[in-house]
Amino acid sequence: MSKKWYAVYVNSRHEKKVASLLDLKVIENYLPVQKVLKQWSDRKKVVEEPLFRSYIFVYIDDQEKEIVRETAGVVNFVYWLGKPAIIREDEIETIKNFLVQFNNIEVKKEDIQINSHLRLDSGPFTNQIGKVTDINNNMVKIFIESLGFYLIADLSKNKVLVLPTLEKNDKN
Repeated sequence: MSKKWYAVYVNSRHEKKVASLLDLKVIENYLPVQKVLKQWSDRKKVVEEPLFRSYIFVYIDDQEKEIVRETAGVVNFVYWLGKPAIIREDEIETIKNFLVQFNNIEVKKEDIQINSHLRLDSGPFTNQIGKVTDINNNMVKIFIESLGFYLIADLSKNKVLVLPTLEKNDKN
């Protein structure tokens, strides 16, 4: 059996606990985290927070699915068209590279509204062509297709090249 990446939905604020339990069960997992400055009334502290709240990624074969389901804190796999959604390896790598390249990332779930294509001219995604809904000021949204999430970060416009789109001429 070949292993694949899957997204798993977990109880709220249990992402790190589930990752630890999966580590104990020798299940390969990935919990994307980012450092965030939190302020309390008496102090400030940098803490690691999950990038995708209530989600963790597991790299498993079909026989390990039940082990994951039985893990305390796991609600279920994320489903797409009646089956556990498979996350492509390149999408996991994109998330990892995005976390290395950028700080203060915002994750926003949206419906797909494709308006244009772009090619990145620098950084870890050089020459990657992506589908985007919006490029304004210094903000770029990169869509992670199988999850339905956008990763949003500040990026100079001079690091992207907007490609022309083919439009049908309906005036015939």
